[in-house]
Amino acid sequence: MATTSEKYRINALAKDFDLKSKDLITILDNAGFAGRTHMAVLDESELSIIFETLTQQNQIDITAFFKEFDDKKNAKKEEQRKAAEAARAAADEEKRKKKAAAGIQQQPQKKRSRDEVRVVDTRGTSNVDLSKYDDKILSYDNVVPESTTSVQKIKKKNKFADQQKGKKQFDKSRQQQQQKQQKPKPVQLKITVPDTISVTELASRMKTAAAEVIKKLMGMGMMVSVNESIDYDTAFLIADEFGIKVEKEIVVTLEDRLFDESEDSEENLVNRAPVVVVMGHVDHGKTSLLDAIRDTHVTAGEAGGITQHIGAYRVKVGEREVTFLDTPGHAAFTAMRARGANLTDVAVLVVAADDGIMPQTVEAINHAKAAGVTIIVAINKIDRPGADPDRVKTELTKYDLVPEEWGGDTIVVPVSALHRQGIDELLEMITLSADMLELKANPNRAAKGAVIEARLDKGKGAVATLLVQNGTLKNGDIIIAGTAVGRVRVMTDDKGRKLSTAGPSVPVEIMGLAEVPEAGDLFSAVSDERMARELAEQRKAKKKEEEQNSSKVSLDDLFSQIESGIKNLNIIIKADVQGSAEAVKASLAKLSNEEVKVAVLHAAAGGITESDVMLANASNAIIVGFNVRPDKNAIDMAARDKVEIRTYRVIYDCIEEIEAALKGMLAPKFRENVIGHAEVRNAIHVPNVGTIAGSYVQDGKISRNAMVRVVRDGIVIYEDKISSLKRFKDDAKEVLQSFECGVGLEKFNDIKVGDILEAYVMEEIER
Repeated sequence: MATTSEKYRINALAKDFDLKSKDLITILDNAGFAGRTHMAVLDESELSIIFETLTQQNQIDITAFFKEFDDKKNAKKEEQRKAAEAARAAADEEKRKKKAAAGIQQQPQKKRSRDEVRVVDTRGTSNVDLSKYDDKILSYDNVVPESTTSVQKIKKKNKFADQQKGKKQFDKSRQQQQQKQQKPKPVQLKITVPDTISVTELASRMKTAAAEVIKKLMGMGMMVSVNESIDYDTAFLIADEFGIKVEKEIVVTLEDRLFDESEDSEENLVNRAPVVVVMGHVDHGKTSLLDAIRDTHVTAGEAGGITQHIGAYRVKVGEREVTFLDTPGHAAFTAMRARGANLTDVAVLVVAADDGIMPQTVEAINHAKAAGVTIIVAINKIDRPGADPDRVKTELTKYDLVPEEWGGDTIVVPVSALHRQGIDELLEMITLSADMLELKANPNRAAKGAVIEARLDKGKGAVATLLVQNGTLKNGDIIIAGTAVGRVRVMTDDKGRKLSTAGPSVPVEIMGLAEVPEAGDLFSAVSDERMARELAEQRKAKKKEEEQNSSKVSLDDLFSQIESGIKNLNIIIKADVQGSAEAVKASLAKLSNEEVKVAVLHAAAGGITESDVMLANASNAIIVGFNVRPDKNAIDMAARDKVEIRTYRVIYDCIEEIEAALKGMLAPKFRENVIGHAEVRNAIHVPNVGTIAGSYVQDGKISRNAMVRVVRDGIVIYEDKISSLKRFKDDAKEVLQSFECGVGLEKFNDIKVGDILEAYVMEEIER
């Protein structure tokens, strides 16, 4: 019969018990389970009711079962007995035949009655022929002879007792051995722990309660929760407290499985071409210089070829080649460095001989220094009237760029891009610097490099310009660039020619990526496309998490960041005049102490621009402004990249605030909140009132009770309060973005078309 866990219908159960379905339905009705049919499936409780009722009614007769079992057992015994007798009879017959063959004759014995007793005298010297009793002995195996002496009986009894005693000892010994085997031997627990592990996971691996682990941590002076992570050293100490051995867990990531990070042996390295970026102030001749280099040093056999702009190109210098990156100024150069891609080996700084050092020249110098690349100065436009190369050299010394002829280590080359003068000497200096750097790479491995630029083409899809830095890129290679994965379908050089391979320092344009990567992303050729796509998804998730939890340096939490390990406070200074910038730079440099060094990366005159935010983002710096304001694009970029911008009107306020932040005593009571910007499009003079600024609200809003800064060319001209705010002829409390309004200030009347009115309010904050 099936178990109660199986589905059992009433009709099937009735058949098993040789009953009618109606009888079982009646039992269920009496027990309160009404409405059952003969096809109903019984549950466990209903089956229990039926079994109990049938048992009580004695409708199951198990006596017959036991009787049948006994009969079968007895019949089997009888069959075995008859078989044994037949076997003995056959043995007797065989024995008699053997005796007859040997000629042994025995006299037949007279038949005795069953009641007659036979006495055998075994005393004295009488010889008794026992062979005549063989028949009886064979017939009665279980009869013990009366002639057995008492001594023999005692001996047998003692032997049995000894056997019993030995058996007891054996059983006892075996029991002790089994207990010994069952008792587990103490085993030294060993676990593996990665660099960081959560308290819960550590407790699980140690096979102990998380509360016990937390108790041990509290004893060590660490207050952590079950979900917090601890480092390997702490986990090692905790496990040691529990008597557990710990080994370092080697975590094999997807990067480890996909990328070959092994060092190149010296015999596999070959010289590679240097990668050069040209930087400098606008209109100082960067483009003209690049054109002059390209026109005068076209690789042999390429004359008449169609030059394709792919953001980089190669030129021939004697028997060697040089790769130039045609980046749009130092902004893109810094954007690449912000993503960890130091593409270039040499930076050529172009300075006009008649203009000298300009603000963007200073920015270019600081960007190149921050990237740690060799700087070669090309003094351009030496053919112009008023050109003074020596003045340029003198100005360069202010930025720690001392020319070689003056005892320094900076190479300075006078050139004229217009007349193609000094080009050969400049290229020679570039190759010389490359020789000093000993630039080498291994072409016999999977390609690695960086994305110079990328775009989405309507006909071609994702198109990316790559610079191979090590290894060789081949047509058909699977590559991963940042979060983009694809296969190299088409590969062309800067002349538009299709290539099958590209070695170190070779720039190429490729098609085949599934999406557009970002400039500065590192790329690698891999062998497993499925694993590469999985890694790309991981990178996307990690990037999203980092954007949510990114922690840029900030004065508000500077002290806590210093305690957690920050060693440098990088600062970018922008001021209304160069003198103020230099004064602030000197004052802030004195704030360095044993714990943290204050480093001024860039100090210049002018408003805060996107370029400043890029440099701050790449260098994890804060921007300090004096009588200057960031433009709209800079504000948006700073908010997106979480770069802090601090603006001041008084130098000492800045110095005191940064000094207080270094000591962890920063306690401002108010915070400035910029609520909107409006552009002055018309200045209307109203008699007895003053000048009204007819303005267009660019973003946010202009509120009646807000303070206003008048910003002209990035410089703060005046700060004032709003005296009147009108929308057409009606007074307004606030005017929102994309609407026009008239703004009157309390004291300032020298408003000009093009000025920016920055509205802000001061909010009280708790610290």
